[in-house]
Amino acid sequence: MFFLGALYLQRVLGYSAIKVGLAFLPVAISIGALSLRLTPRLVMRFGAKATLLPGLAAIVAGLALFSRAPVHATYLTDLFPSMLLLGVGAGLSFPALATLAMSGATPSDSGLASGLVNTTQQVGGALGLAVLATLSTTHSQNLLASGRSTASALTGGYHMAFAIGSALVIVALGIAFTQLRSDRGIQAQEAPVDELVAEPQQAYGEEAA
Repeated sequence: MFFLGALYLQRVLGYSAIKVGLAFLPVAISIGALSLRLTPRLVMRFGAKATLLPGLAAIVAGLALFSRAPVHATYLTDLFPSMLLLGVGAGLSFPALATLAMSGATPSDSGLASGLVNTTQQVGGALGLAVLATLSTTHSQNLLASGRSTASALTGGYHMAFAIGSALVIVALGIAFTQLRSDRGIQAQEAPVDELVAEPQQAYGEEAA
């Protein structure tokens, strides 16, 4: 979302670098506010699964809206709702995912488990971005060859990438709904939530920068 969204804002809408950063500000603020305050309390009260599912649903909605952004988009009407949904979704999902990933680790294995979670996140993000960027570029080239304008072809390519991303999150939502146990048993003594949210928030802060 950050990479392809920034390309869309710059190459299609003509945003400057500073405007791109400001455009993504609602995402960063939402992630930070939810990760530090609300999400840990929701995980403690309702459980990680109950917190994760609406977060993933919000990400699906945000990516789906982004996949419909037009060539001549207006920020407040066409982009801001997507940014807000993506920020809320990530702010709910990533602390919950970190809690789930660390819940079964013993104190002696917590460092290893944390490193594995971060490594998986980085490798998965790099692989996903490479695949989606390739598909987006190929689709844009096909649209250009068919006579579409550059802006329209680029937008079509980005739309395809966001639509596939949304579909992948739907798959994740289905897996989470069917495979994760429904309970409130992931408590602070197993995996302190306030500590777990720090690493995902820092990692995504670095990617946003």
